[in-house]
Amino acid sequence: MSSAARRIAGAALAYWALIFALGALRILWLAPRLGESFAVLAELPAMLGASWVTARWLLGRWRIATPSQALAMGALAFAMLIGAEVLLATLAFGVPPRQWLASLLRSPGAIGLAGQAAFGLLPVLAIRARR
Repeated sequence: MSSAARRIAGAALAYWALIFALGALRILWLAPRLGESFAVLAELPAMLGASWVTARWLLGRWRIATPSQALAMGALAFAMLIGAEVLLATLAFGVPPRQWLASLLRSPGAIGLAGQAAFGLLPVLAIRARR
């Protein structure tokens, strides 16, 4: 694996881990108290703000220098996020993958998916904002 690929993978893993940990708070604490739809809407601005700050920090920390590297970082982090969500839904909550996928077609799943897509794109937007 090349040096650039290792940096991209390291940055993606760190990006995913930090934001996934914050997202777990919604599932474990906020959603039971507010309901799933309101929890997603309440959490989304904070998650995107945290994702923006985290992406900008990690771009410098891992020396991600080009838009294509930043896009790879975001795409890999997005894939890890979706994979972790499927595993968590299946193993922790007993939701079959097909049912989890179907939940993305209606609120709050669709709102959450839009936020996750933005999470995946923020590294490339952050690197472009630096230029």
